[in-house]
Amino acid sequence: MSSAQPQPALDDQPEAAGSDAEASKPAQAFSPPAQGSAYAPARAPARHAHKFGGSSLADAGRYRTAAALLDDGAPQRVVVVSAMQGITDALVALVASARAGRDWAPAWSQLRQRHLDTADALDSQHQHGAKAAIEAELETLRAALESLAHAADPAHGEALPGLGEVLSSHLMHAALGGDAAGWTRLDAREVLVVHPGEMGVGVDWALSRARLADWRKQHADGDIVVTGFVARDGQGRDTTLGRNGSDYSAAIFANLFDADALTIWTDVDGVLSADPRLVPDAVCLPTMSYAEACELAYFGAKVLHPQTLAPVQQRGIPLRIRNTRNPQAPGTLISLVSEPDAAPVKGLSLVHDLAVLELIGNGMVGVPGTAERLFGALRSAGVSVTMISQGSSEHSICCVVRADQAARGRDAIVAAFADAMADGQAQEVTVTPDICVLAAVGDGMVGTPGVAAQLFDGLAKARINLRAIAQGAGERNISVAIAARDATRALRAAHSAFWLSPHCLSIGLIGPGKVGRALLAQLHEAQSRFQRDSRHNKVDLRLRAIADSRRMQLAPRAMAFDDAHEALTADGVETLDLERFAAHVRAEHIPHALIVDCSGSDAVAAFYPQWIAAGIHIVTPSKHAGSGPLARYEAIREAERSGGQFRYEATVGAGLPVIQTLRSLLDTGDELTEVEGILSGTLAWLFNRYDGQTAFSELVREAHALGYTEPDPRDDLSGTDVARKLVILAREAGRALSLDQIEVESLVPEALRSVSKEEFFERLHELDAPLQQRFDAARAAGLSLRYLARLDREGRASVGVVSPPPGHAALHGALTDNLIQFRTRRYADNPLVVQGPGAGPDVTAAGVFGDLLTIAQTLGARA
Repeated sequence: MSSAQPQPALDDQPEAAGSDAEASKPAQAFSPPAQGSAYAPARAPARHAHKFGGSSLADAGRYRTAAALLDDGAPQRVVVVSAMQGITDALVALVASARAGRDWAPAWSQLRQRHLDTADALDSQHQHGAKAAIEAELETLRAALESLAHAADPAHGEALPGLGEVLSSHLMHAALGGDAAGWTRLDAREVLVVHPGEMGVGVDWALSRARLADWRKQHADGDIVVTGFVARDGQGRDTTLGRNGSDYSAAIFANLFDADALTIWTDVDGVLSADPRLVPDAVCLPTMSYAEACELAYFGAKVLHPQTLAPVQQRGIPLRIRNTRNPQAPGTLISLVSEPDAAPVKGLSLVHDLAVLELIGNGMVGVPGTAERLFGALRSAGVSVTMISQGSSEHSICCVVRADQAARGRDAIVAAFADAMADGQAQEVTVTPDICVLAAVGDGMVGTPGVAAQLFDGLAKARINLRAIAQGAGERNISVAIAARDATRALRAAHSAFWLSPHCLSIGLIGPGKVGRALLAQLHEAQSRFQRDSRHNKVDLRLRAIADSRRMQLAPRAMAFDDAHEALTADGVETLDLERFAAHVRAEHIPHALIVDCSGSDAVAAFYPQWIAAGIHIVTPSKHAGSGPLARYEAIREAERSGGQFRYEATVGAGLPVIQTLRSLLDTGDELTEVEGILSGTLAWLFNRYDGQTAFSELVREAHALGYTEPDPRDDLSGTDVARKLVILAREAGRALSLDQIEVESLVPEALRSVSKEEFFERLHELDAPLQQRFDAARAAGLSLRYLARLDREGRASVGVVSPPPGHAALHGALTDNLIQFRTRRYADNPLVVQGPGAGPDVTAAGVFGDLLTIAQTLGARA
């Protein structure tokens, strides 16, 4: 695979000042301020440049706040300002209205009044001349707007949107105390000379430096307020540096003034690891290298404009991004080399509204000049290429372009390869629309094995298909083309894959009964524990849906675990629709989805195959899926090959690691020869207590009163539940066993199986005589009775009352313990025994919770 990625439009490199040694010296040290303090570098730089964005200059109060931030101890300060928030857009709209002949006067008046009101607030005594200067600038604007409707030159008025920065510079000058406080105002148009270029606006550095030198001879050498965004071209005409050009202006003037540092003040704490609107857990990066910032800027990071970095990078000027609304935050320092980070990837970004162009041809293999021909055609058609990818077979070459240029690009390639297509050497040119490019950026990627694997694994677990892949030889950027519909999920999955944020699971709970509520309580307790313990901070469990047998509540945001069950009686509750429930849990903006089924409903289990195939993980204590129809069980296992995971540890032994132990034995190459054990806590209690002195029916009544049995004890006494657990273990061991293949002994006489529950309790004594006879026979032989499940080497399965030999593990269990004995090739003479409480809401919920965390860990979380 070969790849190429365009660099930001940085245009001409600034002309170095001073000697070659000075121009090439490394970035100077620039220590971040102490947490909780105002900006406090390790030493006072000779000159410190600042730039304030429009969001930091929204009104008079924000100008005052900005002015207060400039007390950094530097002998000289240079402040570059953007227009007031929203003013550039207003000026663009004014120009458009004037050109179209629409009435622009009301909007002009509104703009005028906003600036005059701000000037009055900042310069109430008119000491600094802000109001008069603004009135004059706005009258000039009025005259220009009046002339636009009749202007023959379409370029006439293009520089007018830059007036916002001019007006803003007057306001900042006043906020800082004006000339009396040692501040001079510099209109950048007097100094800065630029020219258009293919890669953006370029600076005439020699002429700009000369003009600045002349300007400085005429003004006191103090602090300076500079207009951002505006400049003049070589013919002396007003122009601008393009949208977001004020950042570029700041970098240019930091270079021109030989500043030792540049701070760009904005409304975020610094450069974030991803777009916080898409990844709420995005983290602020403390340091970045110029190369990292350049990559992220190109790939859509909103804090920096791609052109901003070139002027400061050439002179090694440290650039810091800080927040005017949170000045205590240290921000992000961008310099020659960033500090080492635990993750190789520093940040991720998305580029939207793209398409994939692909040229396919068997005759292209080994033909020189194919790529040149393709990209030459795109250049001639004015199509910008974002990403390139070609397989080593040379059978095809593809590139990612802007969506609005895709059709033009396709036509250009078809025309360029018309002869090859006519000869059959090239087959087709395809366009795949609705594409995004996800870029992973970081200096730590250089020379670090496994970074691509980590990215691809994270995306694969979130079920993201990659359409094209590219990585430059510099190794600082891996870019992948993906479907636009997967963009948010992919970004979050990649962010989690590199430990930049917790692995997020969207969870739906079906069945908030005893086990379901116990699970919610455990999740609530764990959530606070995860927050306290940094070792567990990489899993984010969000309950977004809950349902019972009739109703469901779908929440756009996470529900609180501690009172989630009450949502089924709250506003917005809906009739249960399992397909809609699952679709909501499988949110496109959250990487992973999981449904916990505590319902015990076979109808719910019927949905498992399609949910798992759709990438939804399933955790359940219900035995219906594991012991139900074999075809459905096999469909679930097949779906797991390319979809979600199916975990059901709590179906056998509640919270005991029964299935986990069996799986570990088999996965390590052991051979199962026999499973035997007590798989019902109810039956364990009954036979541990049964001594022939107390009637068995009385023990059943006592167990029912203590809550050890199901509401109808026949559900326990029938042996069906035990048989289901044995089916689950058999299938886990690779045996295609079904429930009807198990020999089940029911303790319920035939005559009592179909009567009402009330009649059953009235006739409960009919259980006593048969069991008394068996007990007496066993005691005569020196044995006891237990209700055991058995699976032998040949696959024969049975469930019923037996008399284990002396020393059998089943004879030594606690009252309600489950006990499972595995006899294998390794554990032939002394079987492996798993024993402990196998019933109850808390231990069952713990088994479910354990499965949930196991899935989180397989997705990469540290839970």
